[in-house]
Amino acid sequence: MPETLVLQGRVIKAGRAEGPALVSPAPIGFLGGVDPDTGVVLEPGHPLQGQSVAGKVLVFPTGKGSTVGSYTILRLGRGGHGPAAMINAESEAIVAVGAIIADIPMVDRIAIDLIHDGDWVVVEDGAVTVTSGA
Repeated sequence: MPETLVLQGRVIKAGRAEGPALVSPAPIGFLGGVDPDTGVVLEPGHPLQGQSVAGKVLVFPTGKGSTVGSYTILRLGRGGHGPAAMINAESEAIVAVGAIIADIPMVDRIAIDLIHDGDWVVVEDGAVTVTSGA
């Protein structure tokens, strides 16, 4: 039977989006780590290597890497290959700016270990509703 959990976080980019969770236990570097033309994670050895972020609620601890990563997120969004929303344990400037300029809803200060791959997640401003077993 599906279980629903509502978490409250800090709004980085307001908005509403929903989709299946794609969860990484490792930080994500967007420049060189994610193909901006397909949304596929390219970073060798990354837990999400080979998976697409497109249309997913991307859940990861924090970002890493170059400031150009913000523009990679923008390219992902403009090309239709970006995540529906992003959730971090703790955001950092590169991913936050990327979410803002790409108009991707983003929340941080969330206990990301409570969200699992495939959970249905709705992000609406600071509220994150997670339905597991759906």
